Parts: sequence; C-alpha cells; structure tokens
Amino acid sequence: MRIDTHQHFWSYNPREYGWMVPGMEALRRDCLPADLAPLLEASHIDGTIAVQACPTLEESAWLLGLADQYPFILGVVGWVDLCSARADRELEKFSCHPRFRGVRHLVQDEPDDQFLLRDDFRRGVGELQKYGLTYDLLLFPRHLPFAFDLAKRFREQPFVVDHLSKPLIKAHQLEPWASEIRRLAELPNVYCKVSGMVTEADWHGWKPADFTPYLDVVFESFGTKRVMVGSDWPVCTLAASYTRVMQLAADYLRKLSKDEQAAVWSQNAMRFYGLPERG
Repeated sequence: MRIDTHQHFWSYNPREYGWMVPGMEALRRDCLPADLAPLLEASHIDGTIAVQACPTLEESAWLLGLADQYPFILGVVGWVDLCSARADRELEKFSCHPRFRGVRHLVQDEPDDQFLLRDDFRRGVGELQKYGLTYDLLLFPRHLPFAFDLAKRFREQPFVVDHLSKPLIKAHQLEPWASEIRRLAELPNVYCKVSGMVTEADWHGWKPADFTPYLDVVFESFGTKRVMVGSDWPVCTLAASYTRVMQLAADYLRKLSKDEQAAVWSQNAMRFYGLPERG
C-alpha cells in the first residue's frame, strides 16, 4: 500500500485563496478529486490525506463531504481556529466524522513569527489529544525553534512537519535548517513529511540531486519510522508533474529495505493519523 499524505482540493475563488500570488496563476482553477484520481492510479497510490488550503470551517466540512464521496481520501486534515474560545466545540463536532484526522493552521502566513507560543493557540492545541487528533506544522525554517518549544510542551500530542519546513533548496542552503530539524527530531512525538520540495527548488531547473542533502538530513534525524511521503498536489505542479514528484520519493527510498519502504509509504501514516487497516 502507498499513501500520499499531503494533497489539496479547492473550488477556486480569489477571496479565499489569496496566497496564490503572481507566478502561481496556474493554480487558479478548480482542483478536485476527479482530477487527482487518474494521477493516483498512474503512480500506484492507494489513498491520500486531504489537507486544508483555506482557513475556514466551511472548507473543512467540504473536504469531509468529498471524503464521503471518494474512498481514496483516507483522512482529512482540516482547519479550526485553535485560538478561539469555540475551538473545543468545533473540534468535538468535526471529530465525530471518522475521516477527520487532524488540524493545520497557516503559521507561515502569520505576521508574528512567535505565533506558536501564543497562550490562546496553545490552549487550542491542548484540546487536540482529547479527540485523538494530530497537528500538521506548516512552517518556514525560522519557525523551527518555536515548533520545538511547542512539541516539547505537548509531548503526548502527535505533530508532523509539512514540507520539511521549506528549507532553502533553491539556494542550496542547509544551515541553520539542518541543525534545527535535527533538534526537533529528538522529540519522539514529531514526524516529518517528505513533500513540497520541488516548489522550494528552482521551478524550471531543479535536478534530483538538489534534494538529496535535505532528504539525508531528514532520514538521519527522524529515521524510517517517523517519515511519510506527500505530493503537495496540485501546488507541486508549478515545478513538476504528480508522477515526477512521486518518482523522486520512490527513487530515494529504493535504497531502503522493503520493510523500511513499507513504513515510509504507508505504515507511518496509518499509525500517525490513526487510519484503519485495509483488507
């Protein structure tokens, strides 16, 4: 079994997807399960985790509706305002749906780099474990020290770093990202997604070798029991096709044992997101 642990859907409108800045015009269209399904089949991907791309409760409910219609959507990471006094009520409501598996906030878009240290945000994070929910960390490298502080504070709460926290691959810069990611990986409740790499590289001139130093750091730090693979479709299509993105991961993983590959491709995601075994 192979799981794509990070992809998005949207019915595009400029008001809700303002993060699609100039240069990202190709994303300003509807991207729906029917568009992704043939790509999954071509790359032999059995299921996905659909991740929020817009900070609204309406999108979270819409994604769950898609999961009801398309069995390949194994889980949804939605959005809830964890800073709100209503956070507990919203988490309780969404967690009644078996495919609502986690929450994400667009921390990278917050003007305050120390957003993860806010008392109201941490109060919301403290409610996740009660409902068996995970948290996806969408960060830039400068946020990693604050992510460490957060994950250390909530040691029983599962966290996963999206997109390796977006290291400066285009500039071929490893530090201080590598040191900070190694420090974060010391916390056993933190996982990492191998995703979103091609859009951090030179979109039109990247080579597979550009990613090897970053992947080496991730696997040396997290091991093969706390790493997952994600495409970041359709955002990845700014720099590469779905097939090529997933092939990059497959090529790197080929040096691992079959058991290690199985862990990275599916078992880690199933354990982290609490996905049911499939017969």
